[in-house]
Amino acid sequence: MMDINKWPAGEKFPAMVWHSVSGERVAPAERSGWRSLIIYRGKHCPLCKTYLNTLNEMLAEFDAAKIAVSTLSADSKEKAEAQVTECGWTFPVGYGLSIDEMRQLGLYISEPRSPQETDRPFAEPALFVINPDGKTQIIDISNAPFARPDLKSLLKGLQFVMSNDYPIRGRA
Repeated sequence: MMDINKWPAGEKFPAMVWHSVSGERVAPAERSGWRSLIIYRGKHCPLCKTYLNTLNEMLAEFDAAKIAVSTLSADSKEKAEAQVTECGWTFPVGYGLSIDEMRQLGLYISEPRSPQETDRPFAEPALFVINPDGKTQIIDISNAPFARPDLKSLLKGLQFVMSNDYPIRGRA
């Protein structure tokens, strides 16, 4: 049986780095403060597009709460660039998440249903919230595109966590 909890709550987020469409690096472990990394399935997923459009609409609220947001998929640079251009996303959009990295993070991996869907295996949705100590405060890993944290609830919950020095819950 696969160990899905490679990076359990309370552990340091791994030092992984990816390129982004804007040219900056997506490197959650290297950043300071509160940060969130949202893994999305890729350009082929209409649910991901809707979710990340909502994130883009809420970006000022995350910024006001001092929570840095970045996203990541297994898409190629070209697909990620095309989606950013199409959607107008202003948060960092990383690309090139490898299968080995998906496994290291404990993500569920799916094969394309057809060449029309996409051209490579991809990660199902996940969310990691990393606290100022570099530890994973919140982890949400899904095996399907239909189950993801509501962004408004997530933001409200993070504001509570930050205001009340709420501890990391659910440690292994």
